[in-house]
Amino acid sequence: MPSSRDPLDPLLEQWRDAPPPAGSVAPEVWRRIAAAKIRKERPDWLVQLEAVFARPSFAFVFVTACVLLGLFLAEARVSRLQAERNVQMARQYLRLIDPSFAGTQPDGAAAAPRS
Repeated sequence: MPSSRDPLDPLLEQWRDAPPPAGSVAPEVWRRIAAAKIRKERPDWLVQLEAVFARPSFAFVFVTACVLLGLFLAEARVSRLQAERNVQMARQYLRLIDPSFAGTQPDGAAAAPRS
């Protein structure tokens, strides 16, 4: 089934291909038409999200929040590693001052009881 073409389509294509006169609004019109077609192809929520991120103030706040979250997560990881290291140092100190300490040995085996 052939599709019916609008009789104005060839005229519009000729107008699009013609060089615009000085001070013409034609390029802006075609740019807006192309932008509207793109908007129709993308989901509405994606267009809204793009509009929000296009605002410099929101973009700055978002980047700042991401940096602060990264710093917080790095600090939390370092704190956890430091706590584990402190526990290991305390066990090593207890073994140093009391060889009969019943804690776990560095290789994971329990200390043998003294007779």
